[in-house]
Amino acid sequence: MTQQDSKPMQTKQTPQVLAMGEAMVEFNQSPDDARRYLQGFGGDTSNFAIAARRQGVSTGFVSAVGDDLFGRMLLDLWRDEQVDTRYVRVDGQSPTGVYFVSHDENGHHFDYLRAGSAASRYRAQDLPGEALAGAQFLHLSGISLAISVNACDAAFDAMSKIRAAGGKVSFDTNLRLKLWPLARARATMREAFSLTDVCLPSWDDVTAVTGLEDRDAILDELLSHGVKVVALKLGREGCYVATPQERRIVEPYPVQAVDATGAGDCFGGAFVARLALGDDPFAAARYANVCAALSTTGYGAVAPVPSAEQVLKQLAS
Repeated sequence: MTQQDSKPMQTKQTPQVLAMGEAMVEFNQSPDDARRYLQGFGGDTSNFAIAARRQGVSTGFVSAVGDDLFGRMLLDLWRDEQVDTRYVRVDGQSPTGVYFVSHDENGHHFDYLRAGSAASRYRAQDLPGEALAGAQFLHLSGISLAISVNACDAAFDAMSKIRAAGGKVSFDTNLRLKLWPLARARATMREAFSLTDVCLPSWDDVTAVTGLEDRDAILDELLSHGVKVVALKLGREGCYVATPQERRIVEPYPVQAVDATGAGDCFGGAFVARLALGDDPFAAARYANVCAALSTTGYGAVAPVPSAEQVLKQLAS
């Protein structure tokens, strides 16, 4: 069954940007009391879709949720954020995933309850063919490929379909070794790179996947697979952006960060949104650096993501 739109704010046209993967309900440890958890939302591609929507492009999510409280909470979240839910299946046989974020002097840590989730049971035959034929971008991540074999097959089918229709694929490595062994991740992601137009790796992920430690060698490797744009996320150092013709460090935007949860997803959503709106990759990266930096000034993966108005105000100053 497909969850139908019930609010007039959602467009019936094909979204400009689709994101595919698993969304989950988040419980984030309170900074004031380690025994308390603040309820929020997460899932890398869901965070991406919300961040892109807040920057002014239309977005939709491709996945499945359980027919349970957490699934309904996610559907309400996307509707509130004006992310199109027409491509989200409601699975009455499987639960919606949840995860917990805890914090200590070494940073933030994640514990997941996602085995057998509705999103992991998503299949290629569930794909929204018409939406894939009309969207500008499809965004996926390493997690989209890792959660199950059938979800991985669906992801590759979706990548092939949107490219055949003239759209582009955005891919974030987002390596999670709790989900699959490194050897399988490397082989699968190399195949994904060959279907990727815009690659959004983070440093720790891409060094593990490629076995390389030199920034330019990493960019060369990704471009050799046919990737057209690489934005290598370097955290507090900004990002290193490359096309086959040019590469450039794009400086970070300084803020007083309190929680980096979801910052990379925010960067990706902002970056692809700006590409969809016509920016060149270097201008898109400058915008995305500001957007991601601002998102670290609050707690959680979704609530602190700034609007386009907030980002443009900081860029202007």
